[in-house]
Amino acid sequence: MTPWLMAATALSGLNVLLLAALAVIWGRNYRQFQSPMTLGLLTFAVVLAVENVIALYFFFSMGMLYADSGTAQAAVLAMRTLQFIALVVLTAVTAR
Repeated sequence: MTPWLMAATALSGLNVLLLAALAVIWGRNYRQFQSPMTLGLLTFAVVLAVENVIALYFFFSMGMLYADSGTAQAAVLAMRTLQFIALVVLTAVTAR
């Protein structure tokens, strides 16, 4: 696995952890308030976490999909980085 894909894999793992924290917070809020908005946020966290787990599976089992293209590897890393930044901000705001 190339350094680009190892970084993308690490970011996907961190994204799953951030999404788990958000799901716990939003799950508690949903049980307390029964708001459709918090249910939507909880669903968002679960779906995005599943997407990141699938990405991790592909990084480990099918790394050759990106093996020949440095551009594709850089794009995957850029997308995972942007997602990580967005989740850090969302987690910080939600945890307040």
